[in-house]
Amino acid sequence: MTTMSEGAFDAVAELFERVSGIRLAPAKKALVEGRLQRLAQDAGQTSLDRYVEHLLHEAGEAELTKVVDKLTTNETYFFREPQHFEFLTQQLRTQPPRGAFRVWSAASSSGEEAYSIAMLLADVLGSRPWEVVGTDLSTAMVEAGQRALYPMERARHTPHDYLKRFCLRGEGRYQGQLLIQRSLRERVHFRGANLMQDLPADLGQFDVIFLRNVLIYFDAPAKAAITRRVLRQLQPHGHLLTGHAESLANLDLPIRALQPAVYVPA
Repeated sequence: MTTMSEGAFDAVAELFERVSGIRLAPAKKALVEGRLQRLAQDAGQTSLDRYVEHLLHEAGEAELTKVVDKLTTNETYFFREPQHFEFLTQQLRTQPPRGAFRVWSAASSSGEEAYSIAMLLADVLGSRPWEVVGTDLSTAMVEAGQRALYPMERARHTPHDYLKRFCLRGEGRYQGQLLIQRSLRERVHFRGANLMQDLPADLGQFDVIFLRNVLIYFDAPAKAAITRRVLRQLQPHGHLLTGHAESLANLDLPIRALQPAVYVPA
């Protein structure tokens, strides 16, 4: 299949930005071509440019959802940026929650972050009430989180004790994969949400919000808008955690830094 013309790439980038709020840089052209090849073939299109025309003028919402799913899929792994999990462990041990403890993985991708949080909460809080909510723009990623089946490679940073207690090793056709234990899956809930739009009215309030490795895709006004929207779901005593490569400086937000990439309401 031929490569995509600059005009077709610009059209896809504009369409994707309108839906997701994320602007695809020209350097992402090869990535976009690679991820749309199969979709174009499945749609019976003979070239990527013809597929883009199909997207713009003929395709329905289902096809657009497939494109968004393809372009927002990022590989992740369990216990990424371990400083945050160390911080959360310390907080829970020194200030045990009085009621149900709720954590939101706001850009949960395929669920590794949400289940990492769940393992930690199960370890520290045990049978006390807690819940993890994972949200993502991609319906495919939401479904992946619900399946809770992952390549073993993504667990390379997971404590060995957690692997034994909370994961099942795949056998036969599931060789090389792991499944999260049902006891954890029952306390982790995944749903769709677009951080650039109004959040679900029944999302509720959280003690901790993980907003990591998503703000890097947005300009300063969009970063501020997303963060303000997310902060409405944070308890007054809560903590907001961002990626260590992301900065909220100079965005005029009602928060203060407690330590690198950890914020509390101002």
